Amino acid sequence: MRRPPEASGLIAHLLNHLFPSRCPVCDSATDTVRCAPLCRSCWSSIKRYAGPSCSRCGVPFASRDAHTCSACILHPPPFSKTLSYGLYEASLAEAINAFKFKGVRRLHRPLGDLLLSLDPGGADALVPVPLSLEGLRLRGFNQSLLLAHRVSRKRGIALVMDGLVKVRDTHPQIGLSARERAANLKGAFRAERDFSGKRVALVDDVMTTGATAAACSRQLLKAGAADVVVLTLARAGNP
Repeated sequence: MRRPPEASGLIAHLLNHLFPSRCPVCDSATDTVRCAPLCRSCWSSIKRYAGPSCSRCGVPFASRDAHTCSACILHPPPFSKTLSYGLYEASLAEAINAFKFKGVRRLHRPLGDLLLSLDPGGADALVPVPLSLEGLRLRGFNQSLLLAHRVSRKRGIALVMDGLVKVRDTHPQIGLSARERAANLKGAFRAERDFSGKRVALVDDVMTTGATAAACSRQLLKAGAADVVVLTLARAGNP
């Protein structure tokens, strides 16, 4: 049973009195439990990106006249389409960072609900981008798996949590060029299931260059997948 807004606000006020929390976006006191530490106003500012983007990798464009980016024309990625809720900026970026790097696991529910507005086009299976054993030990959870679980539960699409494994640790992708990212991930993933004839939705939190999505998609296609669509919360890039 859903609590009325005034009850949720009172609970947030009491919790914030006992455990003070401030919104990482505007620095005001947190006034909602569901989306904490973000305040209600900053969470409501998260909107789906509706501007022009590449039909293949989803990178945002400045012009509506373009349909496919030069990178995808010259080197088509193994996935057929990328669906991202928004751009990796402002409140959405702060929410993802709190969830992913600060261990605020409860955010997987409202963040996962954002993915429900994306249509994976009749996907037969949801596969989260995996972490290595060491990465999982350090973080304590796989953010992509929590997001995929939320979508699976709400949409009724089968979740194949062990469909992919990360067989070796890789260097952090931050600061690497697109070519360096691809080289860093070479041989890092392996498909553990037979996906023959299945349409797979690969779930991740953020897409930057697409190197991780490409490496995972190649393994899924190698395991027989008919098609791979990428679902992410945010796409990095400047329109």
